[in-house]
Amino acid sequence: MYKLGILGLGEGRSTMSAALQSEKWILQKVCDMNEALCKQRAKEFDFYHYTTRYEDLLNDPEIDVIGIYTPDKWHADHIKMALQAGKHVVCAKPLLDDLSQARELIELSEKTGKKVFVGQSSRFFEPMRRQRTDYLAGEIGDLVTVEAYYHADQRWFLAKGWSLESSFKWLYGGLSHPVDLVRWYLPDIVEVMGYGMLSPNGKAGGLKNADTMHFILKAADGRIARVSGVYSCPIQPTLRDSEMSCILRGTEGSSQGDYMDLRYAITTSSGEEKIITFEHKLKHFFRFEGKSHHAGEYQNYYEYFADCLDSGETAYPDLREGIGTVAIMQAMDESLRTGLPVKPKNIL
Repeated sequence: MYKLGILGLGEGRSTMSAALQSEKWILQKVCDMNEALCKQRAKEFDFYHYTTRYEDLLNDPEIDVIGIYTPDKWHADHIKMALQAGKHVVCAKPLLDDLSQARELIELSEKTGKKVFVGQSSRFFEPMRRQRTDYLAGEIGDLVTVEAYYHADQRWFLAKGWSLESSFKWLYGGLSHPVDLVRWYLPDIVEVMGYGMLSPNGKAGGLKNADTMHFILKAADGRIARVSGVYSCPIQPTLRDSEMSCILRGTEGSSQGDYMDLRYAITTSSGEEKIITFEHKLKHFFRFEGKSHHAGEYQNYYEYFADCLDSGETAYPDLREGIGTVAIMQAMDESLRTGLPVKPKNIL
């Protein structure tokens, strides 16, 4: 079993639940600079080993891994400090808000021998895991194209003051999910092109950057993918559509994983059509009010990370893949500004 320290108890709430319910982890200590939030989580989980000082996690010799769930702008420094303290790292997506420290983090990870795993939770939801299993088993033949999107009515998010800052962009906070799903299947993206706009609802709510975006991503072998994000409009009924989906179209079949709806559909190479739902796992994935936190995904990826640490295998997305995804999103951002295709390698 590995002992975990958690930094940031907003999103870290799901990680606390994940660690406390996992047979592969021991929750050692949690940290947030907001002491009131520490006390709230302590009462919620009956877990009182908290601190407001990150140094207390770094200096605890019992902690093997630090989970980082702080604002994006602090990720690089928090990862660096954890590696220097001899800890493995799990970091929330998006991994970094810029790439100025990317090379330093890679060198530090290699020097210390400590692993950095990106908590790209969407890969670890049941429909996406089943879709990946069927793909690797050849159920849809050779992959032709990927379509991934995240369309959600996130107007409630405007109540968070920092969402109205000029630094907040749905391109990073939201589109990082479908971009990662595309990279899972087409890792070598060489060019991106897209358009975006700030919708009337987003503008009225005070957003500063695009909340409606559509992109085409091109892989080195010529295959293309489509990535889409819409965040300030009403959504269709779930029987018709899902907030987030990944569609694989192959030479002999097609599949679709519907994220929040725990639904998966496939037309196999034999022509069989199947729709599979995972309602029996609702309590595993959604443990709190509504669907605001997805603790089951976090438990799935922490247990995957523990298995990789045990076996010495690399847990993906790792640091290099995470940096590559940031470069793709920065290329997408540049394409929005210029209206031109952009090559991620130029960003890197």
